Amino acid sequence: MKIGSIEIDPRSAGLAPMAGVADMAFRELCCEYGATFVVSEMVSSKGLTMCDRKSKKLLVLSEKERPAAAQIFGCDPQIMAESARECLAFSPDVIDINMGCPAPKIAGNGGGSALLKNPALAEEIISAVVKAVDIPVTVKIRTGWDSESINAVEIAKRAQSAGAQAITVHGRTKMQMYAPPVDIETIAEVKRSVSIPVIANGDVTDGISAAKMLEETNCDYILVGRGALGRPWVFSQISAYLKHETILPEPPVAEQMSVMVRHIRRICDYKGEKVGIREARKHAAWYIRGVHGAAAYRREVGALSSIEELKRLAFRIAAENS
Repeated sequence: MKIGSIEIDPRSAGLAPMAGVADMAFRELCCEYGATFVVSEMVSSKGLTMCDRKSKKLLVLSEKERPAAAQIFGCDPQIMAESARECLAFSPDVIDINMGCPAPKIAGNGGGSALLKNPALAEEIISAVVKAVDIPVTVKIRTGWDSESINAVEIAKRAQSAGAQAITVHGRTKMQMYAPPVDIETIAEVKRSVSIPVIANGDVTDGISAAKMLEETNCDYILVGRGALGRPWVFSQISAYLKHETILPEPPVAEQMSVMVRHIRRICDYKGEKVGIREARKHAAWYIRGVHGAAAYRREVGALSSIEELKRLAFRIAAENS
């Protein structure tokens, strides 16, 4: 698959943008396990144009996570264009426009999935961003605002007309949030309607579900979001199945705990231990899903205060689940 001049192996998967989760530490870890494309956490276009330091921190990209896209959100074409230019200081390979976030604080202010209700404005924003930068621009959408207004095909056609070089479709409406089912047919319709690459997103959790998504939609590539939470090795599983039809099992619990510690140590290295441990609580809860005694471990996770405490807990979980 090609996004502009960027070539990406279609027999693999990339990491979808996830606010508060897909930071540099997690993106790098997913790349180590075979993710071949990553997208930053979404960044406010207004925040960028107002020189907000927190917004700019979200855009820092390392050389360990290439190719990588910087994702921006907003509803004003000129502010979006200006923010896209601001992103260039961080050397992203792609600018991605968020037109799919269902969070009330985003959609309620006219950004994210709210743009699905205004296709003309969505096209105007894409066109403005494309004209503002000299790197590929992509768009991430949902199937529509609700079940009565499925318009992903129209948005995709407008995106292509405005100069977008790929489009990602999360197979749910805004009103569905993350509730099943994923609308496979609408993703397939989008693929049939445009000539630019179409990337599928939604409920891919392993190699078999990835292959099924590609087969049923004929899409060019897959982004994995929630299926990677506490499971960065899912990218190895997907690649092994798409390339060789090999089913890789979940790693032993001891290995999972080792990955968890490595992940959270990296967060602490990048953000400081105080912030890192606070963020570690949600990640650790995802890593221990399914292990024996998970409910009791989650209570301990909620009280973590240092990386040493995390290491001791991980060692105990590994020993008690060997």
